[in-house]
Amino acid sequence: MFCAVILLLACATPGKPVTADNVYTAASTYQKLVATYPFIQIANQTAPASIKVIKDISYVSYGDMDLQLDLFMPARTPAKALPGIVLVHGGGWRSGSRENLAAMAIRLAGLGYIAAAISYRLSAEAPYPAAIHDVKAAIRWMRSHASEYHIDSGYIAVAGGSAGGQIAALVGVTNGVPKFDPQAQHSQVSSAVQAIINIDGLSDFTSEQARHYEDDPAKKPSSAGAWFGGTYAEKTELWKEASPLSHVGKNTPPILFIGSAQKRFSLGREEMVQKMTALGIATGVVLLPDTPHSFWLFDPWLEPTVNAMSEFLGREFALSP
Repeated sequence: MFCAVILLLACATPGKPVTADNVYTAASTYQKLVATYPFIQIANQTAPASIKVIKDISYVSYGDMDLQLDLFMPARTPAKALPGIVLVHGGGWRSGSRENLAAMAIRLAGLGYIAAAISYRLSAEAPYPAAIHDVKAAIRWMRSHASEYHIDSGYIAVAGGSAGGQIAALVGVTNGVPKFDPQAQHSQVSSAVQAIINIDGLSDFTSEQARHYEDDPAKKPSSAGAWFGGTYAEKTELWKEASPLSHVGKNTPPILFIGSAQKRFSLGREEMVQKMTALGIATGVVLLPDTPHSFWLFDPWLEPTVNAMSEFLGREFALSP
């Protein structure tokens, strides 16, 4: 285990794209944070000429609903296939959009990754575990289009922030579990990932501290309750099942945790690290002191976040600098 603290396509198919709830955006979050952190700036979401962006690629369809992704890659054709990374946005499982991760995707592409910022079904569109199915479908899409976009299908990671971090972790630790990947039986393309990055996302919904925030009776329903379709008392097994901590085993991929100074958003992380360490699985924790939740949407915090991601993936994927 390493531990560090740093300051810090296929053409779009016909159909109806999922419309994101844009309550949670970089701009709205900036307004909430700028008084406390007057030095922050919204990270640039405009790609330079060195980065190629292909937007609005439909990666899976459900009836007349299309789920789409935006793909970010170096503009120059690489000499060899590059590792891929699926990015899952946050927003309490019921809001947010893939545009929130455009700045991160651009910087990862600049470091030699093929990054896919994806949309997925939010809780108002489909309850848990629909979002898990969607992210696994996006991973399969990347593998099935690997040659087209110069993706190394043997090196694909999944990462996300906040609710997206929890989703990414659950996706990564449940490879081969039918409930979480019902389409797998109809596909020869694997949804397994070789690394996971959880940025300020829960690892355990069931802990007393997590339930204090996520199962607050004053919220009718809470964000988690809306996703699960019930409170902890009503849907206890789902709250446990959706906790990445519950699925750690000998085949769990390496995981990097990147955390803010707000501990409530990463509850269960230490327990998960302990379980993985006991199994001899590589894991790491990078903490950014004096940071708010959603730090990855802003400079100066995005750069150390992306650098930590690239350092971790470079080591786990045995990539040359």
